[in-house]
Amino acid sequence: MRAVDLIRKKRDSGEHSREEIDFLISGYTRGEIPDYQMAAWLMAAWLRGLNRSETAALTETMLHSGEVVNLSDLPGKKVDKHSTGGVGDKTSLILAPIVAAGGLTVPMISGRGLGHTGGTLDKLESIPGFNVNLSLEEFRTVLRACGMALIGQTAEIAPADKKIYALRDVTSTVENIGLICASIMSKKLAEGIDALVLDVKTGSGAFMKREEDSVRLAEVMVDTGKRMGKKVVALITDMDQPLGRAAGHAKEVAECIEVLSGGGPADVRDLSVELSAWMFFLGERTKTLDEGRRLAENMITSGQAKERFKQCIRLQSGDERVVDEPQRLPEARFHADVRSSSSGLITETNCEQFGIALAMLGGGREKKEDQIDHAVGLEFHKRIGDRIEKGESLATIHYNSDAKLAEAKTLISNSYQIGEAAPSGKRPLIRRILGP
Repeated sequence: MRAVDLIRKKRDSGEHSREEIDFLISGYTRGEIPDYQMAAWLMAAWLRGLNRSETAALTETMLHSGEVVNLSDLPGKKVDKHSTGGVGDKTSLILAPIVAAGGLTVPMISGRGLGHTGGTLDKLESIPGFNVNLSLEEFRTVLRACGMALIGQTAEIAPADKKIYALRDVTSTVENIGLICASIMSKKLAEGIDALVLDVKTGSGAFMKREEDSVRLAEVMVDTGKRMGKKVVALITDMDQPLGRAAGHAKEVAECIEVLSGGGPADVRDLSVELSAWMFFLGERTKTLDEGRRLAENMITSGQAKERFKQCIRLQSGDERVVDEPQRLPEARFHADVRSSSSGLITETNCEQFGIALAMLGGGREKKEDQIDHAVGLEFHKRIGDRIEKGESLATIHYNSDAKLAEAKTLISNSYQIGEAAPSGKRPLIRRILGP
């Protein structure tokens, strides 16, 4: 068996056997198949697609490329959440403390930024000292102490996904249902969880722009999880505009702290509470979703979730003082406003372009070895349906280098559509729920 033959087979729309996928993924993980051949196969798979059988085989091979964690010695149900990503998507840092404070265990193994979206690990690393690179034993220790831990894939957990994930980010092979499903489910199933809540984004700022594609992805992931004996639910949520008022790693952490302190943007808080309620429900902590919502709200208002976040930061070597003093987070030296060239109503946004502008300014990666500037960020002053006057600020850019500032400002400005007629119909934050 040779990698070049498997690349050709997929290029020509052939279906891989389980053995062929195992050969390809295992060989790449061991370093026997080079980046350029895996990149070619990823592009072939992106163009030709992977069927359910191939997706299941890919998920299982990636899952068993490392250790599957056994957390049976820890009390209570183990529940996690995963989002497919968007601009300003930051709920993991809110709901993990809520759910852990509420009595469940949240073993969260996350990823870095992918394409135009920010990654949970990159956000966490904007907290001075925060260590996302815990060993499996250290991961267990933190979980046992505070009920939550937020780490990246270790050498033991889904190493195939860790390596492929970084390559997909820089070869434009992200938006493929089979590849997305295998990446998400391999590392989530490796966590030793009982249940999983999926936040599948749809809209201009999501990998899946059309709702029907988001539903297809959700169905594949729910089906994969259930076949592995897990409780899984998927919420299809809106990403036609950024979630919250901020994008960029340190800015998003600060916004999460706002929510945990009882404030913050309504959409971020509402979605965090809803996702937490589903985690409580699937984890059998509550008998109904309404009870789960009330418990989530109580964890915020009582301050218990905020204290749990501080505890987790401390246990993972971070500066817990940022929770009470967000000014300790990285701050950019400069800021610039993007002003509207006309008056009217915001009718829509090209949300993906905000993420691209952020990456362009140093808040994302163009090559997998690139370093991220955690201080780079965007503040959004207007949402769809809001009135804007000519010369008024649409958004503020926080930056440290002006090398691509003009290009980023143009990109952001052109991402807002301004008209006289208000958008028709209400935009629900949660569009559909699958698999409960």
